[in-house]
Amino acid sequence: MPIQQNVEKLNIIRSHMSFLLPFGFDQLKRQETIDSLKSNGYTYFHIDEDADHETEMYGYGIEVVGKELEQYFYPYIEHKLFPGSPDKKGFHRYTSVIKKDHIMQIRDEQYEFHIRSIDVILGPFGIAFLALRVNMKDIPTDLSDVLDFIQHFRAIEPNLKESKGAMIIIPETGQTFSIRDYLFGYLCPFMEKAVLHEKKLKGHFGSLPYFEDERMFVSSFLIAETGATITEEQLYRIGNLNGRRPDGVPFISATNPDYIRRSLSHSLHDRWAPHLYMIATEHGYSVVTNRPADELTNELSQFMGTHYYNLLLHYFYKIMLLRVSFEYSEIDWKKDEYYVRSLIQLISVFSSSYYFKEVSTRSEGKELAEMFRSTFLIDPLFNEVSNTLQELYKSQENNQAGRLNMLLFILTIFTVISGIYGMNLVIPDWEAPSGWKEYPSYTIFEWISLITAVTGIGLSAYLIISTFGKMYLRRRRRNKLDMLDQ
Repeated sequence: MPIQQNVEKLNIIRSHMSFLLPFGFDQLKRQETIDSLKSNGYTYFHIDEDADHETEMYGYGIEVVGKELEQYFYPYIEHKLFPGSPDKKGFHRYTSVIKKDHIMQIRDEQYEFHIRSIDVILGPFGIAFLALRVNMKDIPTDLSDVLDFIQHFRAIEPNLKESKGAMIIIPETGQTFSIRDYLFGYLCPFMEKAVLHEKKLKGHFGSLPYFEDERMFVSSFLIAETGATITEEQLYRIGNLNGRRPDGVPFISATNPDYIRRSLSHSLHDRWAPHLYMIATEHGYSVVTNRPADELTNELSQFMGTHYYNLLLHYFYKIMLLRVSFEYSEIDWKKDEYYVRSLIQLISVFSSSYYFKEVSTRSEGKELAEMFRSTFLIDPLFNEVSNTLQELYKSQENNQAGRLNMLLFILTIFTVISGIYGMNLVIPDWEAPSGWKEYPSYTIFEWISLITAVTGIGLSAYLIISTFGKMYLRRRRRNKLDMLDQ
């Protein structure tokens, strides 16, 4: 819980923020979604082409070099992150330059911000991302204001008290929006129909019923005053987005220096301390520095390019593993006999095509990837999913073996009875049109033969129909899996 205490100030002279919103989209309407993106001014990202509007897209003269992106990732990752065309499998990025100034109203405070550009990334298996690049305009400003802005802007469904009360104002028209309506009613209204929703769940994250939060993941690059001291307390606040309380007072969610130090030991990358730090938590990934802004050209380029895709890839890993966990938790054992096999197929395709521990060729990229894997608990999630699916598969194999043994027993009984009595006892009566009139005069042995024959024929018909039905369902699941891997 927030604890009132005096917190040290840190003036931020420039901020770059990327808000990342995952959602599920309908793969059957994939081409329709692509056509809608193009008609609304979104252009397809090609790694081997120079962007025409990079300065407008990233701001402050920042450029993202395609060759650097290629050399940063291993080839088996690079061609999935940067496919040459929308027809190839991988992550397909569409970008639009927005360049609009808007206002966020929180309590009695107003924060002006500039929304620079938007990415819509259509990923594999029906998972997509909406990424917004934002700069705060009221700068220099205190770190508490920056974190307060981030905490409220990322709240799609503001259920927590400290996240409520934010309103977006459009200065030109005076319109006001909630964060969700601002995204899907003002900025990207055409994306609303592409988002899948779970009927049982309300709100945006009904689109991802396996997702654990209702807030966007934030990636930020904060430039403090040159030479300013960056303390452990401030790093902890940045990692946990401790801005201001509902009454506007700056706060920090921990007071024990030892606790803060232990927490930072898991989330802080201090390779370039004391001038630049990276922090990765479940809330966001942040870079904070006290170096002059004009010396950070390379760092900002990496933040917008290589680090952006490194984060995106590992965030996708987390969401995909949570998806599989959710789907096997929803299994109906009586109806989903073959669903576990399709989930094993799904995790196998995911593992072979996208899930790799080594993604970067550079030492910095390896360290950053390891930090993301640790923050998102990717390795424990993957082990849990794999082990659970294998156990489910073994259990269902045992159940299936039991059913096959019972079926074999029944067929054996029918075979024995048919062999003893012979089907010729009653079959001749079936040939005559009035043969049914003879049934009342049957002896007990003829009735046994009749019941055995009819039941055997019915059982054979059931086995044929069920076998072909199961083959059809398995084929549909296989086709569905192939369809999702795009």
